[in-house]
Amino acid sequence: MKIHEYQAKEILARYEIPVTKEILCYTTAEVETAAEQLGYPAVVKAQVLTGGRGKAGGVKLVRNAEQATAAAGQILGMNIKEYTVEKVLVAEGVSFVSEIYVGLTIDRNTKSAVFMASKEGGVEIEEVAKDNPEAILKFAVDPDLGMAPFFARKIAFALFEDVRLVNQAVDLFTKLYKVFIETDASLVEINPLVITSDGKLLALDGKMTFDDNALFRQPEILALNEPSEDEKKEIDAKDKGLSYIRLDGSIGCMVNGAGLAMATMDMIKLYGGEPANFLDIGGSSNPQKVIDAMNLIISDKNVKVVMINIFGGITRCDDVAKGLIAALEQIKITIPIVIRLSGTNSKEGLEILKSANLPIVETMSEAAEKAIALSVDFLR
Repeated sequence: MKIHEYQAKEILARYEIPVTKEILCYTTAEVETAAEQLGYPAVVKAQVLTGGRGKAGGVKLVRNAEQATAAAGQILGMNIKEYTVEKVLVAEGVSFVSEIYVGLTIDRNTKSAVFMASKEGGVEIEEVAKDNPEAILKFAVDPDLGMAPFFARKIAFALFEDVRLVNQAVDLFTKLYKVFIETDASLVEINPLVITSDGKLLALDGKMTFDDNALFRQPEILALNEPSEDEKKEIDAKDKGLSYIRLDGSIGCMVNGAGLAMATMDMIKLYGGEPANFLDIGGSSNPQKVIDAMNLIISDKNVKVVMINIFGGITRCDDVAKGLIAALEQIKITIPIVIRLSGTNSKEGLEILKSANLPIVETMSEAAEKAIALSVDFLR
């Protein structure tokens, strides 16, 4: 789960991490009032749950009321990576001499939290990792010791030479780790963490994402959730017993079992196609579940063909076939379907599908190839 910058900085501030003074605004009039209250220069920043705001024109420095009004008019309502800007953050302008990146996330290799830091702050860390990976310092945090003072000081000295900055950084890094652990975050970033003209460390921006599986014990965090349309679909699917993630391809996938779903997507990619989704319907032949899954797949306008790949283990293939027929009788499908059915009672299941004149194939590779061919024909 992601939250906005203003929400992340509110959390940082609760842990006494220094952040800029700022006011959340929804209208041009509110931006004008906020800028006057904070004083000029000020910064008007789009609040959307994606990166790249600066490049898209969603962050503007304003030096007077006229510029504040113009910036609000330009940013409110603009589209940034398919997100419409409905609110902006007006923050005090800060004079600084240097920008640093610091962040915490989970490292599966070390099985621990990892503290990341770079002297090249102020830009997307992904760009730094791509262009100059040596500039990113990584420190695995011992889960038993946590952010011990000696460890925080080690990181601080890797970034700063001035002892006064080191002392500030030790305190800030300790608090940042506390935020990470106590909120069940999967990512906490300050980018940039600046050195102000008077030698203070200050967080100009903040980013946080959280472990969805831990939200049950973080009610205050969960209350901040603003799911996107795709995320709403995923939540609805979960409520119906389905595991669904939308992708960017044109071949809709309906599969039983997460492992088989992954293998199906790999097979589609192998033959040059692009899966439109990950969808695991689980080990059930319940027709309603298939109906829900099919409705979910065809709600994506990019889907040009549906590939159904079922392997009957405990679930019997003849039951699955009956479920598929019952489901398809209730849904008007205008795009091609490819069905591969294998496993327990597959012979009986295939006979049921054949009698219903449904298109079937024998192997997963054959299903992938046929689905790709049909998607190309459909586009023509």
